[in-house]
Amino acid sequence: MAAASVRGPLRGESCLNSKTMEGDQAGRRRVFVQTESGCVMGIELDGCENARTVKKKLQLSLNVPTEETSLTCGDTVLKNDLSTVRNHSPLLLTRNCLHRSSSTPCLSPSVKDLFQRDQSSPIEVIGCSSNFFGIKQLVSDIVEALKNGIDPMPVRSGLGGAYFFRDSNGENAAIIKPTDEEPFAPNNPKGFIGKALGQPGLKCSVRVGETGFREVAAYLLDYDGFANVPLTALVKVTHPIFNVNNDGVNGNGHQQRGHTTKIASFQQYIHHDCDASDYGTSSFPVSVVHRIGILDIRMLNTDRHAGNLLVRKLDDGDGRFNQVDLVPIDHGLSLPESLEDPYFEWIHWPQASIPFSEDELQYIENLDPFYDSELLRVELPMIHEACLRVLILCTIFLKEAASFGLCLAEVGEMMSREFKGHAEEPSKLELLCIDARSLLQRSEMGINTSPKDEDGFLFDLECEFFNGNLSRTLEDKLSFQKTSGKNGMDFLFEVEEGSEEGKRIDTATGTKNKEGRIGDVGDNTWIQQQAIQQERCFNGTPMNKSANELFSSSSSFVNLVDMNEDEWLAFLDNFQKFLRPTFVNHKAGRAGQRLMPRFGTSCKF
Repeated sequence: MAAASVRGPLRGESCLNSKTMEGDQAGRRRVFVQTESGCVMGIELDGCENARTVKKKLQLSLNVPTEETSLTCGDTVLKNDLSTVRNHSPLLLTRNCLHRSSSTPCLSPSVKDLFQRDQSSPIEVIGCSSNFFGIKQLVSDIVEALKNGIDPMPVRSGLGGAYFFRDSNGENAAIIKPTDEEPFAPNNPKGFIGKALGQPGLKCSVRVGETGFREVAAYLLDYDGFANVPLTALVKVTHPIFNVNNDGVNGNGHQQRGHTTKIASFQQYIHHDCDASDYGTSSFPVSVVHRIGILDIRMLNTDRHAGNLLVRKLDDGDGRFNQVDLVPIDHGLSLPESLEDPYFEWIHWPQASIPFSEDELQYIENLDPFYDSELLRVELPMIHEACLRVLILCTIFLKEAASFGLCLAEVGEMMSREFKGHAEEPSKLELLCIDARSLLQRSEMGINTSPKDEDGFLFDLECEFFNGNLSRTLEDKLSFQKTSGKNGMDFLFEVEEGSEEGKRIDTATGTKNKEGRIGDVGDNTWIQQQAIQQERCFNGTPMNKSANELFSSSSSFVNLVDMNEDEWLAFLDNFQKFLRPTFVNHKAGRAGQRLMPRFGTSCKF
């Protein structure tokens, strides 16, 4: 495997070492504070530290204004008490208002003792997990090469800033992508600027500066190197090669002695022959395609195109290279904060239509989405709860679909949206979530949500339906839906036309909608605007426009984060009840049909 490493146990044992990750809560902890402009500083915290003293250290050491600002860690705005901050946590200094002074406020001389310089290694791994053991060895080799004068080289391709760091032999050893040089970030070296860290980015559900921890999440979730994700970690790295836009949106970057310190994703460089766009897909092993697809589905990858699948030719032992291996990279647009339209390059490959093997089914069965989410909470404390809910939902969907007998292509198809005319319709996964949310809201409003419909069908996991014997009633319902074009779950909510119960609640606005389902697209002019804007980008229009001018936000049909914990668990219960009938309906609707070509929204460029 390309990603040989020491990983935590797959199941059964706790890999969440609280002592290692938390440190001594009453003693010293190390955190990494990043400003909106990308300036980074490692700070040692003791038991008496608070948000105010941390801000003063930033003012003095980085020479940045900190009035009207807040320290945040993921979804949490940190008040004065920092006792809950984990060891090795990245924090973000964000503004409380739209405007701020460009000057540094005067400070009392009594705080001069807070002044400090960061004297850490040129590359420091953020995190204490045993998962990063192999990465720390690789970092040591690169640091030794830097001391010997072997400097990194910038990567010319792509929209964001990226750099090849080399080993003592001068060979590429790792690729480092600073978070403040992502597309639309303040220090992007290729002209794609216009937003501060933490604002919606290239995808509206992935914030600027947060693709790096998603890269790490893919590595952590790839248990036992199942999908071949390379060694990946977050690092604090210092080097003069990094880009600083002095006239960027948020002012000057942090430079010490000609060196710039940044937080970045660090990924092992994989020597390869080409990428999947330059190679015939028919030669890819079925198991390799399946394993990558399983990871993409779990993480709802919105950007799995051929360019981020590296191809390595394998020697058969007799000097022939008839076998190939695939290495998935660039997972920064996975784990969105809402159900986005994914992009799966493999969805129409013939390998994806072959049923899962017994080993793959066993791997899927062993997946525990709640364990996965807790792992990411501990290893990546800055991750948003919305991302974890997407992970849980998609993993449950995958597990149930695989046990029902669906193949990889069918699962991917049910998660993907389709364009009909000029409208983008919700995927079957989103429709399923809409119905589960509708049932939850009906229950909260006191409307009868008994699982028995008017024809006597019991919606129960142990009923005859789930034993493989469809009742005559359900067959009639499904047949009617095929001819009428209704959604598979609509019969659960059939009411008299014009009645109050016939009005559905829009989850985004809270208003009642008598016609159609929750989250109907309505005005779809944004699709046309996005197409026009993207066409301009690739036909010579200067790229020094703001992010909002270049790309409009995509539609979100389902909101997962506005539910409290009890509502979330009730929603998941409804979601799981609807799964099997949805799969049956999908099978019935796809009988004798081939997968239709799909136009996705990949960020291949």
